[in-house]
Order: sequence, then C-alpha cells, then structure tokens
Amino acid sequence: MTPADLSRTVLRAVRRAVDDGEFGVVAEKGIEQAVARVVVERPRPGGHGDYATNVALQIAKPTGRPPRQIAEVLSRRLTGSPGIAAVDITGPGFLNLTLAPAAAPHRTLVADILRQGLAHGHGDALRGHRLDLRVPRELRAEVVADAVERIARSQGAEAHRAPAAASGDATLRPVPVADPDELFARLGPDAARWALLHPAAHDHPRTTTAEDRATLLAQRETNPLFRVRYAHARTRALTGNAADLGYDSAPGDTPGRDDLLGALAEYPRILLAAARQHAPDRLARHLVVVADTLLPALGDVLPLGEEKPSAAHRARLALAEAAGTVLAGGLTLLGIDAPVHV
Repeated sequence: MTPADLSRTVLRAVRRAVDDGEFGVVAEKGIEQAVARVVVERPRPGGHGDYATNVALQIAKPTGRPPRQIAEVLSRRLTGSPGIAAVDITGPGFLNLTLAPAAAPHRTLVADILRQGLAHGHGDALRGHRLDLRVPRELRAEVVADAVERIARSQGAEAHRAPAAASGDATLRPVPVADPDELFARLGPDAARWALLHPAAHDHPRTTTAEDRATLLAQRETNPLFRVRYAHARTRALTGNAADLGYDSAPGDTPGRDDLLGALAEYPRILLAAARQHAPDRLARHLVVVADTLLPALGDVLPLGEEKPSAAHRARLALAEAAGTVLAGGLTLLGIDAPVHV
C-alpha cells in the first residue's frame, strides 16, 4: 500500500464515520475543508508503526470532539482494513498505522470482495455530485433511469428523477419499446428488465418477435441472462457442496484464472463508468463477461474421485464465491433477482 492509497483509506474512514453519525451532527463543508489534504508520513520520535497521521487533530474543530476521541473512532474503523495490520493512538490523537505484509494482488482482490459482499465496487468517487434525471413517460426510459439511479448512488452520487417537461428536456431518452405491458406480462420483471437494459440505450431492444421473447426466457447458453444467473447459482451450490465435504473457502493462489481475476478487478471501474455515462448496459455486458469466464473455471473447485480437499480447492472456491458475489451485486443494481437455484 502506497502513502497515497493509505491517505485515501483514512479519508474514506473519516467520511463514513461522519455519514454514520459517529461525531453527531457535523457540517459537511467544514469536514471537507478540514480534510482537503490528509497527510500520512513516517512516524516522528515517540511514534511507531509504518506511517502516522494527524487527521484526528485536523477534524477536531469542525466536529467539536476531542482529538483523542476522534482517533478512537477512526482506529476502530481502520483496524482490519485491507493492507493495515494494526492501528495505535499516541499523544493527543495521532494515529500510527502498521501495514500488513504484502499479499499477492489476486489474493487481496478475492479477500476484499468476500469481505465487502454486495457492496464491492461501491465507492464515493461521485460524492457531492447531484444527478437530476428527466425522463419521458415511457417504460424503457423509466427502467433505464431506475438502474442509472441505483448505480450512481453506489458511487456516492445523489440521484433524483422527474418527468421530462418536453421532448428536448429529457436527459435520458432510450429507444422506446413496443407493447410494454405485454412485454412484462409475457417475460416477467427480471427478463423484461434485462431485455431493456442489456442493449445500449440507442439500440433497439430485441423484444418484438416471439423468437426474441422465447430467447429471453430460455434456460440455455444462448440466453446471456440465464448464463449470468446460472453462474451465480453454481457458486452458491459449490459453497454448500464444499461444506458437505468438510471444507470452506480461503483466498489463495489460483493458477490459470487470470481472465476471471481480470474481469473481477475491472468491476469497480465498470460501475463508475456506468454511473458517469448513465449506461447500465455497460454493467449488464460486464456481468456476461464475468459469467462466461467463471463457468469454465468451476469444474475443479470440488475434489474429484478419491482426491482430498486441499489449499488449492479452498482457493478456487474463494475465487468462485467472489465471482458469484460480483454477479449478485451487479444484478441487484440492475434491479434483477439473483436466485440461488436456476
């Protein structure tokens, strides 16, 4: 972890403590000014650990709390954060941070996903941004706007939606869908939402013919929504199968899984891009990529024949569970269910 990474980690801890009311009612502007620059540096005489920061002293005035009390709150939040092994408080409220030994990047990625759960990829890059969506009174526009709001909020933005006053007033105007009531009646909410969100907003959704509708409901590989949900369900089943065999997951080395690891590493960037570009289709298409790289990798998660569970099996299971978590989180942001059984 670099000093810049550590500084961002400390800043996120401060903001989340404020959001959760740990310091009572605080003027957000005052906090932002106080932490405009969070500095971490090598400890001075009397300190210990790898780095130290005086952020608790910086925000004492706008919070109206003693620095030592602030430091105790931040210490609890920083302890156990990725890359941080220990947090100690010295003097009037200095935080001394000891870094964890460097781990393999893929191992850290998998551990982070499992720890964060469905919130993996969420962040505060758009904190302070207000997103005002004006949409026409049309089904696809409403569905796209709903997904855009969800994704934008996952990145810290404040999102609001209102009907467009006129055609030129709309901020979102995807190609409309024919017979919207019939679409939801025939497909159900999940398949219908996928049909409207998977194509880019300027593309026509493939929902007009009986063959199109049948494809969206098909329980086979030609249906991308089925592949995404099936891949998620397989990961959940593998967790149960492994428990029956007496072992659970543990992040570790997973040779030959670089494509899947790369797709998982891309997920936070895809979420932010989808939020900034008002493009839930980017998220939908990325979930297909994750599923299509995950499914071929599931064959050796469980021991075969007389094989005994090993560290390799535990690592593969952890990777599968992380991928399933990303799929579930992405589907949730699109407003689509991630069933355990398909």
